Amino acid sequence: MIFNKPPTPTALSAAYRMDETVAVNNLLKDLKFSKNVKETAQELVIKTRERLKNAGPINSFLNQYDLSSEEGIALMCMAEALLRVPDSETIDRLISDKISTAEWEKHAGTKNSFFLNAATWSLFLTGKIYAPKLNYEDSLGSSLKRVGSRLGSAVIRPIVLQGMKLIGDHFVMGQTIEAAIKRAEKNEALGYRYSYDMLGESAKTEEDAINYFNSYQHAISQLSKNLGPIKGPGISVKLSALHPRYEVAKRERVLKELTPRLLVLAQMAKKNNIGLTVDAEEADRLELSLEIIEAVFSDPSLNDWEGFGLAVQAYQKRAPLVIDWLADLSKRYKKKLMVRLVKGAYWDSEIKQSQLLGLEGYPVFTRKKSTDVSYLACAKKLIAEPNCFYPQFGTHNAYTIAAILDMIGTRKDFEFQCLHSMGEALYDQIIDQYPCRIYAPVGHYKDLLGYLVRRLLENGANTSFINLIADDATPVEKLIEDPVEAVAKLDTKPHPHIPLPKDLYSPRKNSEGLDLSNYQTLTTLKIAMENTDKALIKPILDSTLPEVEAALAAQTPWDASIDKRALILERIADLFQENMPQLMNVLCLEGNKQIVDCVSEVREAIDFCRYYAERARIDLTPQTLPGPTGELNQLSLHPRGIVICISPWNFPLAIFTGQVVAALVCGNSVIAKPAEQTPAIAKFAVDLMHQAGVPKNVLHLITGRGETVGAKLTSDERIAGVMFTGSTETARIIQKTLANKPGPLAFLVAETGGQNAMIVDSSALPEQVVTDVIQSAFNSAGQRCSALRVLFIQEDIADRVINMLKGAMAEIMVGDPSQLSTDSGPVIDTESLQNLQKHFEKMSREASLIYQVPMPSLSGNYFAPCAFELKDLSLLKREVFGPFLHVIRYKLSELNQVLDSIINTGYGLTLGIHSRINANIEYIVNRMPVGNCYVNRNIIGAVVGVQPFGGERLSGTGPKAGGPHYLPRLCVERCISINTTAAGGNATLLTLQED
Repeated sequence: MIFNKPPTPTALSAAYRMDETVAVNNLLKDLKFSKNVKETAQELVIKTRERLKNAGPINSFLNQYDLSSEEGIALMCMAEALLRVPDSETIDRLISDKISTAEWEKHAGTKNSFFLNAATWSLFLTGKIYAPKLNYEDSLGSSLKRVGSRLGSAVIRPIVLQGMKLIGDHFVMGQTIEAAIKRAEKNEALGYRYSYDMLGESAKTEEDAINYFNSYQHAISQLSKNLGPIKGPGISVKLSALHPRYEVAKRERVLKELTPRLLVLAQMAKKNNIGLTVDAEEADRLELSLEIIEAVFSDPSLNDWEGFGLAVQAYQKRAPLVIDWLADLSKRYKKKLMVRLVKGAYWDSEIKQSQLLGLEGYPVFTRKKSTDVSYLACAKKLIAEPNCFYPQFGTHNAYTIAAILDMIGTRKDFEFQCLHSMGEALYDQIIDQYPCRIYAPVGHYKDLLGYLVRRLLENGANTSFINLIADDATPVEKLIEDPVEAVAKLDTKPHPHIPLPKDLYSPRKNSEGLDLSNYQTLTTLKIAMENTDKALIKPILDSTLPEVEAALAAQTPWDASIDKRALILERIADLFQENMPQLMNVLCLEGNKQIVDCVSEVREAIDFCRYYAERARIDLTPQTLPGPTGELNQLSLHPRGIVICISPWNFPLAIFTGQVVAALVCGNSVIAKPAEQTPAIAKFAVDLMHQAGVPKNVLHLITGRGETVGAKLTSDERIAGVMFTGSTETARIIQKTLANKPGPLAFLVAETGGQNAMIVDSSALPEQVVTDVIQSAFNSAGQRCSALRVLFIQEDIADRVINMLKGAMAEIMVGDPSQLSTDSGPVIDTESLQNLQKHFEKMSREASLIYQVPMPSLSGNYFAPCAFELKDLSLLKREVFGPFLHVIRYKLSELNQVLDSIINTGYGLTLGIHSRINANIEYIVNRMPVGNCYVNRNIIGAVVGVQPFGGERLSGTGPKAGGPHYLPRLCVERCISINTTAAGGNATLLTLQED
């Protein structure tokens, strides 16, 4: 289970998300610098500022438009999208969207730079020409006419494109390695060295990986200058570019397939006598990267070569331990390593990912100053091991440079490093004394996105040294502050405004996730799941009709206070958290849930418990209403009675729990009827609920088929209402049954299916689109009510996106859901499999197969994920529940027809939009009647209390599960009005003070 052979945990595993206060205090020990450091740093700052005044128009331009301004954000968005958008109409809309809403005029006249002022006034003018319109049907031409300008889009477009290319040229060394080498000659004459980085983020397909591998090989072949790895040029390699599934879940495959590719590149680098550095990436890949690095570094073919290296990120709490590990590696194989020490470029995404996954802490420091301290501590470790490391200090910070020079003394066996276009003004002052290597990106504009966004973030962030040093208003003293002294004085070491993931929704406690990239966590989880009590997954017999009658007769109201009911829900959440591995095991074995989905589902169930407990204390408290003096008016909510909760098999714990605890916390008694395919997980959950304090005569579990026990329950006159999640057809049957049953009128809360679509225009980033499509359509074997069913792609990028989609689908692994490496498990039962097979046959006749995932010979209800291209949405008559994607091309002018076709399906559950044009997004969102709309992300995984979930029209009745309007629907409202003067006189009014 999880792994056939789990990875071996190390000290790095234990320190992955260690307590930040402990981590910082460990760094502060024995770290102190002389006054000479500040003096050196001050001199560097003053001279750098002088140089920046004459640094050229592009630097002035970028320093003015930092990310603290709306204009800086607009520039970044344009730069990352404009150069890859293929059609002129979308380019025009993009320019209009990003320029017309910004206040360029406030930047005019702020610098003594003709270029800056000219550029600002032209952008200001352009912004006035491109007046924004939210109505999609208003053409660009009418906008232009509205302001009476003689200029048109054909004139403005090349001007803006050229401006964006200037920004691109500023950050990219060359579009080819040959051009970059030629451009480097001028700086090499001054003493600079270069490390070339071939642009492009992680490979999405095997074709991408091979292309990146070939580009690395070609670059290495061009770089030999017989100067050696230290004095000569080098190459920087991203492991994510060499394999489309570089992730811990695919560890065994990655070690087998990626390692040989890196070894070939290292052997070429040795042959050409240059250095090769493995770039650092996200924290969840660290230990896997070190396994690969050790396998390559230890290969005998690389003996007698000390040009192999890697980057270490100081913002990771594990950075000092990584250096210890590398020192040991060097000593074991008796070879030096080149180590590039950097601060790290994925900080914001590391914070967000930890919050999304509900992990115990962050892998990175939450304060920039703590990262600066970590950098200096790591530098000290590198300097202390001269026989193990050739240190390469990547920094743009004057104090850091001065501190390193203070620590290293007269030694010359090291180098500084800076980013192309971002550090030369600083290093020009010392290049004649100390070596410096420039990290230089090489590639085409279409590959610029990831690198450019990170560089602009670094350049524009208001805490960036580069940003601050360019701002004359920032005192020199602030720029040369000793981070060790500053951090030591802090009362609280973690950032006070970045809560731990568990406190994200304070005062409500967030559910805790499992870090499936942590080797220690995986080992512990494997043992716990394999040791689950086998009795938990034994067959559950169907309830008999007499047992159903007994449950109905035994139901009594839950006579407990609101707070007591809420506390019991919180105890249920705690028990679910304690039993997470056992709950996961039952979900996996009974519901065919993949490991990552099991974690998410248990977390969702926990979040439902805590969220509804929190809402109950707010929503169920009686409200005093305004009225005339001498009168008390109150509105209160009360239980309805017996509520039937009918839940589906695709979320047999989360939806089951959400329905049950919501009804219970309102004081209702509940009969829970799970799907016939997943009774064991329901029984386990109900047992834990009883253990937490829910009375057994208040909560009953009834199992069996909907046609028998379900029909009996929903037609009984004693029930007050039904909560149902499932098909639209079944919801209609229940609705009719409730309307015709005797007794009081009953309510129905129904969440049903959807023909969920995603609309992609040509401004979208194809790599992000494909990642989100794969997740949305094929995660959980497509068995989510929110799953993507229909993908609409603007024809201008359709071929590229579809080709990339085919390649990404080829990487999907169908198999045993209990293995972490599995991407798609079996569908729930034979009936579901047969329905998918019939639809496949229909689509084979009426549409064109894009791709179907190759599937090994497997026993069970497995269906290989597939995608078909359709001409029209009308070919789909109903939702197809499984890993089945339908793709439709559209012209930009046909957007309204696309929206109408989606509306005409009658469903309204989820919708995805991928676009960089805010006006397009706003127009679609405002026009579409859907419950949940997701922009530039996947369309699955709604979080309780964050994205309340539920559809409209054929997709449900509302209210939204996990939202603030859910509990009142499960109650009756009562109003009481009391004449408080009936006993004689209005004492409150008569005793009012006059002043």
